[in-house]
Amino acid sequence: MAKSIFACQQCGAQAPKWLGRCPDCGGWNTYAEETCEKPDKLAATRKGAAEPMGGGKAQRYADVEAVVSARFTTGIGEFDRVLGGGIVPGSLVLLGGEPGIGKSTLLLQAAAHFAREVGPVLYASGEESEHQVKMRGERLGVADAPLFLLAETCVERILEEVDRLKPSLLIVDSIQTVFSLKMASAPGSVGQVRQAATDFLFTAKGRNLPTIVVGHVTKDGALAGPKVLEHVVDTVLYFEGDRHHSHRVVRAVKNRFGAISELGVFEMTGSGLQPVANPSALFLAERPEQVPGSAVLCCLEGSRPFLVEVQALVSSATLGQARRTASGLDHNRVSLLLAVLDKRAGLSFVTDDVYVNVAGGMTVDEPGADLAIVAAVASSLRNRPLRPNTVVFGEVGLAGEIRATSHAPLRLREAAQMGFTAAVLPEGNLGGVDHPKGVELIGVRTVGEALDALIRT
Repeated sequence: MAKSIFACQQCGAQAPKWLGRCPDCGGWNTYAEETCEKPDKLAATRKGAAEPMGGGKAQRYADVEAVVSARFTTGIGEFDRVLGGGIVPGSLVLLGGEPGIGKSTLLLQAAAHFAREVGPVLYASGEESEHQVKMRGERLGVADAPLFLLAETCVERILEEVDRLKPSLLIVDSIQTVFSLKMASAPGSVGQVRQAATDFLFTAKGRNLPTIVVGHVTKDGALAGPKVLEHVVDTVLYFEGDRHHSHRVVRAVKNRFGAISELGVFEMTGSGLQPVANPSALFLAERPEQVPGSAVLCCLEGSRPFLVEVQALVSSATLGQARRTASGLDHNRVSLLLAVLDKRAGLSFVTDDVYVNVAGGMTVDEPGADLAIVAAVASSLRNRPLRPNTVVFGEVGLAGEIRATSHAPLRLREAAQMGFTAAVLPEGNLGGVDHPKGVELIGVRTVGEALDALIRT
């Protein structure tokens, strides 16, 4: 008789009985009953399963040959950028995002191009039928290609089709809907997600088959399922975006074959997702000229610089206690910078509501955005616009000092390409920086110097 255990559906912690609150992750009502098979039965079910690469013998480091595999392009430049230049053979990629954000649309477009240029692609969908996927493909203009559709939720059945078709790429949509016959628990449970991810990992490595799996996210924005899912895969991508805006962002948070924190920008259109080659022009398209509370920030995501508009609005509080609201920025960081302005620059916000926003729905979390936040808030408080055609970036310390940021030449080159004529930056970034043609560099050491350089008296 199989033994039953209770497992947390968020972190994978196990307990012999049901618990209302998980002692490991603190989640409420996350325990679900699962069946734990006996070791001999489990070993029998795993017999004949796909095995990972390797011959079982350790090799000396100097004797291991370095093999550089050619990457496969998906035909979507922004997607290839996030992957590090394309899909690596034998890699396992996890793509997560909110429902309806466009994950299936992006993968279907990439699968169609991959099938035409590289070889057959198997698209296994556990959420839609072949007819539904076909309808989306017609809307996206997918032409005839060796793209095979499979509406299946059984892992073993999907792997049988892999053996039969021998595709060049496998796409599974999604990992939370498939189940393995080796586990008795329901699809989406911690055990099933872990087992399915392991089976796809062994298949990808053992057959040198690049595999992309789609993952659901929780209401907090994290990938659903056990954390081991993110450890198992080679690359973790997050598909972000606001439904009320047309642009979408694919962000890499883990990549064994490329740089992390890379960013790909797309625009949602009637014919699918279209790559945005110049994100700066997209985010600054509707920027008002010479309006108080508006600052242009040159931020950096991975190795890619682009310009965004940071807006601030300071108004008198009417309900007694002042409010602090931040959209697209860390709320705690904004509160910290307001305290620095109060203590080091003599700007008081005790009786004022402060609202800070990154226009266009973009999310910025790098320290280099501090100076733009400070400049926008001070500009709104004094009701004076900032210096025209000027970009800012720099980290603000608790002593009011402006600290140097990384990759200043890349930021300045992007500002020059977008037609800006001045840049206010940390003085520590002036040394060794190639002066961009037509851009005046203004180095500042303190918050006071920065405000004097930016806000006209």
